Amino acid sequence: MHRSPRILSWRWGRLRVETARQPLRDAVLFPGGVRGWDWRDSGTDHRTGIQPSAVREVLEHGARIVILSSGVLGALNVAPETLELLAEKGVAVEVLRTPAAIERYNTLAATEPVGALIHSTC
Repeated sequence: MHRSPRILSWRWGRLRVETARQPLRDAVLFPGGVRGWDWRDSGTDHRTGIQPSAVREVLEHGARIVILSSGVLGALNVAPETLELLAEKGVAVEVLRTPAAIERYNTLAATEPVGALIHSTC
């Protein structure tokens, strides 16, 4: 199984991830990779929250734990359907504000097949 890439640093609007060629604003991280997270692809927005389709990719890559960032200020919600999907799949989930989400993700990435959706602003 592939290891999940570590987040090297972050600041408002910018994430540096060890396997990414350039900084990302928001990121989808999973065992074996990372990509930029374009909310429009999954219908995610602050009000309706992180949608089930946004987490499917991390599940397909074998994540057994998923960290969902609610943003620096906690402005990004998580749709109840997303939490239901993860529970149905038997995947542990933690919803944390960005600084805590990054810290928790990096800790887990050292030993676990973890995935994350990280929002670097609000």
